[in-house]
Amino acid sequence: MVQIKEADVKVPLDVPQHAREKYLQNYIDITNGSGRLMLFAGDQKVEHLNDDFFGEGVPEDDNDPEHLFRIAAKSRIGVFATQLGLIARYGMDYPDIPYLVKVNSKSHLVKTKQDDPFSNQWYDMEQIAHFRENSGLRILGIGYTIYLGSKYEAEMLYQAAQLIYEAHQYGMITVLWIYPRGIAVENEKDPHLIAGATGVGACLNSDFVKVNYPKGEVMGSEEVFKEAVLAAGRTKVVCAGGSSDDPDSFMNKLYAQIHVSGAHGNATGRNIHQKPLDEAVRMCNAIYAITVEDASVEEALKIYKGE
Repeated sequence: MVQIKEADVKVPLDVPQHAREKYLQNYIDITNGSGRLMLFAGDQKVEHLNDDFFGEGVPEDDNDPEHLFRIAAKSRIGVFATQLGLIARYGMDYPDIPYLVKVNSKSHLVKTKQDDPFSNQWYDMEQIAHFRENSGLRILGIGYTIYLGSKYEAEMLYQAAQLIYEAHQYGMITVLWIYPRGIAVENEKDPHLIAGATGVGACLNSDFVKVNYPKGEVMGSEEVFKEAVLAAGRTKVVCAGGSSDDPDSFMNKLYAQIHVSGAHGNATGRNIHQKPLDEAVRMCNAIYAITVEDASVEEALKIYKGE
């Protein structure tokens, strides 16, 4: 595993001198000293309502929000991303989890054919910083979603820019979810468009940008995705985990995303939490091993199988 030092981290110039040490500490913590991010995504309670948490093949425990916290507490992760409300309700029992506050969220009920997507800001940075201080929890950063190509993109870009600037004033790490989506977008998974999205993340000065990996009729997507990684420059690209897949296929794709395409991590939700607790923890640890510890697919699968 490659270990980075504070001297290796290029601190953005909008981080004030008094917050540099906190930023460096948060960056080292959130990447576990590797420079790569293993983000456990727990924001779908709003994004997908209960579709991801109840139904055939989904364990009954997953319907309880605390299932997410139990997994995060028992697993090796970089950070657990969810809404402030859930952190406020469960954080007192899980004070050691590293948290990332998802600042905006919307449901999937309004379809693109009805209106372009818009996910409005829920909290400002002063409120989040106050929550961090008052709760004493390990709030390492914030996350925000932009739907690039939506007719509302200007408002989301503005909110993201303000939040990132303000988050850096407090030494917090920032992660943007950027998804091309709207009537103007013909193919959300087009690799060239996704590269454009990671470039926007760089222009907004985010530390990490989460995008969907190209799929479908994209040949050699591992090589094609290098455009997106290069376009992001010093902003690091992480890939969305997507819908549940079999562990073998998931691990192979994750390994290629990092070790062929050059991505700097992953943001995984359903492939972890749609499992019973013990299996979810083993899955989380296997993903962490590939992402942070440079484990092979074979080594990761042994962790998942408990061998």
